[in-house]
Amino acid sequence: MNARLNNTVALVTGASSGIGEATARGLAAQGAAVAVLGRRRERLEALADKVRADGGTACVVAADITDRQQAAAAVDRVVAELGRLDTVVNNAGYMGAGQAVDSPLDEWDRMLEVNVQGLLYITHAALPHLLSAAQDSPRGVADLVNISSTGGRVARPGTAVYNLTEFGVNGFTEALRQEVSHKRVRVSVVEPGTVDTELSTHLRDGVRQAVERQIANMELLRPEDIADAICYIVTRDRRVAVNEILVRAGEQTW
Repeated sequence: MNARLNNTVALVTGASSGIGEATARGLAAQGAAVAVLGRRRERLEALADKVRADGGTACVVAADITDRQQAAAAVDRVVAELGRLDTVVNNAGYMGAGQAVDSPLDEWDRMLEVNVQGLLYITHAALPHLLSAAQDSPRGVADLVNISSTGGRVARPGTAVYNLTEFGVNGFTEALRQEVSHKRVRVSVVEPGTVDTELSTHLRDGVRQAVERQIANMELLRPEDIADAICYIVTRDRRVAVNEILVRAGEQTW
């Protein structure tokens, strides 16, 4: 394999499982030194060991990105330990569902904290480093990839606040893209459909079972399918900017 990301550093949030874990391994396979960020240190350490066993470089950063100071300190630590920052994948996410009238406010708060505030805190801290990397990298480009959802494209009953956060991520991504594209920082969004991850395990009883029935006869996407899309975006030549990738499961209609 042509390691297109040699001598670059990538940060992946929500890296302790699912799409984040698969993405970190994919970026490492392309030659990037990867910083894996999440709250579950043991899982992050296990992932870092896998990356190193495959010949890669990994840095573990255990932090809660919904805390502004922790998010900024996490980015600072990555740059201090690995020397630079060329790629950021904002993958951490939380999904709640159910009718608005009887949804707990704590669930709504959590979606806003993780899907919006956490993404903003990491982005704000990382942007100066990405702008710097784009100037001195042999690749001549840096990348910020935000992971949204089909929930950022299609609003459906039962996911109102999740739709709010993911539509917001899509809008933020596009506006930021226009701000920094002339400085060779590419800003992209990937919108996964139904993926076999832990995301739905946080759903409340009753809601979770309804979602499971809805997807029972569907072959779900795998985390590696989304990681492939992310790796495709960030390994393009500097002349190519892939702004958006929507990836649905084959039988998914929404």
